[in-house]
Amino acid sequence: MEKSNYLAEERVGTLMRKYAVPCIISLLVAALYNIVDQIFIANADYLGSYGNAANTVVFPLTVIALAIAVMIGDGCCAFVSLSLGRQDKAAAEKSIGNSVVLSVISGIALCAVYLLLRDPLVTAFGGTVNAETFKYSKEYFFCITLGIPFYMFGQAMNPVIRSDGSPKFAMVSTLAGAVINIILDPVFIFIFRWGMTGAAAATVAGQIVTAALAVPYLVHTKSVKLTRRSFKLSARVIAKIIPLGICSFLSQISLVAAMAAINNMIRKYGALDEIFSQPQYAQIPMAVVGIVMKFFQIVISIVVGMAAGCIPIVGFNMGAGENARVKKLFTMLLVCEAAVGAAALLIAELCPRQLIAVFGAANESAYYTDFAVKSFRIYLCMMIFACVNKAAFIFLQAMGRAAASTMLSMVREIVFGVGFALILPAYFGLDGVLYSMPVSDALTFIMSAAVIIMTYRRLS
Repeated sequence: MEKSNYLAEERVGTLMRKYAVPCIISLLVAALYNIVDQIFIANADYLGSYGNAANTVVFPLTVIALAIAVMIGDGCCAFVSLSLGRQDKAAAEKSIGNSVVLSVISGIALCAVYLLLRDPLVTAFGGTVNAETFKYSKEYFFCITLGIPFYMFGQAMNPVIRSDGSPKFAMVSTLAGAVINIILDPVFIFIFRWGMTGAAAATVAGQIVTAALAVPYLVHTKSVKLTRRSFKLSARVIAKIIPLGICSFLSQISLVAAMAAINNMIRKYGALDEIFSQPQYAQIPMAVVGIVMKFFQIVISIVVGMAAGCIPIVGFNMGAGENARVKKLFTMLLVCEAAVGAAALLIAELCPRQLIAVFGAANESAYYTDFAVKSFRIYLCMMIFACVNKAAFIFLQAMGRAAASTMLSMVREIVFGVGFALILPAYFGLDGVLYSMPVSDALTFIMSAAVIIMTYRRLS
């Protein structure tokens, strides 16, 4: 069955499984890069919570690279799907070529900026909580920065490959890189004892593998045939791609702003806490909140993967005028996302000690475990709302409603995410940082519910 007939005629549930599952696995594997590093770092007795805190400091800076990459990749994915739905292969071909060039240029440029501004950037994201954390942060950041061009190219090409009808290949290329990282991490950290440099080197090696696998695929794309002219930058084509990917960019970059605010509030109010003001415990809140964020990242990878996997299906059927199929898919997606949120909520509330044990709690003080238990239970108590919100943002983007999607995403991450992270600690101290997440998600859900209802009416 040709792709055009397949996306228009196959059962919606079947399409969702085919496209969403590989996308979920791809994003989970991508998330595991940083999480695996943190697990091995936490269990290395010579790194421990200092290394964990350093990982938390550097993580937002890798998200900036991801934000640019997914803006290019998701924008191209949506545009290619809409173009193929209209039977316009020339536009699809040109957008893929331009996306390749954009991802390469932006990766090299960001790498150069990071190398020039290493110390100020590490400081801006809370790396000066104590001397050991600052030292490990700089060490980890330098090596990670060298892999930025490969990381961005691989992440940008992943949704492009999915839009070409090859979600399994996109999954396998990401999985291959993650396997390399998982194999090399214990070798570099425990056998060679390279510390934070070893953790970063293992990650970069995996990113290089993922990027390298994307290159031969681009030579043999399925839906379109790329030529030399496809790679000539066109302002008109870029102007089509970027608006469709801007929501993905803003959702990631605004998350960086929220993490910067959270890290700095942790540093400020941790210094006023009776326990964490002591130098030997100062890094614990930052390390713990970073771990909670990693668990949240795993859940959101499933949520985003499910929604992003639907982008080619939504884009094609919107382009073909099949609104009833789009509406049915939206309903299925919202139900599945709420179920994922409910399962994650139960795990966070019932098993926080087991979760923190994975990240080296046995090597730390009782304050580490106690703060982690409280953090999991407070920070993630509105997970269901968070999952439904994220699904709504991405689905609107796939429908071509970039303005509504962007508005919701910005309100969640900037107005609420940053705002409450700055305001609530003034009243609740360190606990105020933890309350900022559930309050933001609950208020955003009220807005998302209104937009979801309007979307149903529009599709009807």
